[in-house]
Amino acid sequence: MRIRIHLKIFIFVLIFLLTNQIKIYGILMLFALIHELGHMLIGILLGFKPTKLEIMPYGVSVGFEIKCEDYNKKVKKANMLAVKKLIIALAGPLTNFIITVIFLIINKNLFGIERNLVIYANILIGIFNLIPIYPLDGGRAIKNILHITVGLKKSYEYTNQISKITICILTGICSITILYIRNVAILLILAYLWYLVIAQNKKYKMKLKAFCYE
Repeated sequence: MRIRIHLKIFIFVLIFLLTNQIKIYGILMLFALIHELGHMLIGILLGFKPTKLEIMPYGVSVGFEIKCEDYNKKVKKANMLAVKKLIIALAGPLTNFIITVIFLIINKNLFGIERNLVIYANILIGIFNLIPIYPLDGGRAIKNILHITVGLKKSYEYTNQISKITICILTGICSITILYIRNVAILLILAYLWYLVIAQNKKYKMKLKAFCYE
């Protein structure tokens, strides 16, 4: 399995050092890794082979080798691959929520990390990844559900529209929040989400052209 570390992570480390938030950033990255291990474990159980692990400034990402036979098993307007991708997408946030429940039940710290921080970090990562913006887990789940129910082309179209609507709503909410909290982390997260939406919108337009030529 190929492991890649993005150099931009050092810029984020510097920013969080200067804003005295390096501890929470380190904790979030730790549970982001555990979140991704949840994806990986379910992927392996579903028969996929992990091919890459990328450590990025905003989290961790795992890639799998696609099994050709999954394309041949029809499920409504999609195939078994879409079903497995849906399960894998939900496995990450579910991992964080399971950790949250465990530490809500037991009154213990984790390797020196305060119990409340463990709960806070996992709720934050779980909810953040369920935001319906592709390629976050929430966006992936919606895309695969739509793929199964309405077909591939409409799944791209609807997922792209949902991502745009979501980022506009979040921009309004975050703008108000920043005025009161004045936290640079919120601005960084919002900028990252805008980057995702813009990048995926470009890819959607390219896919739309491909559909037109079919």
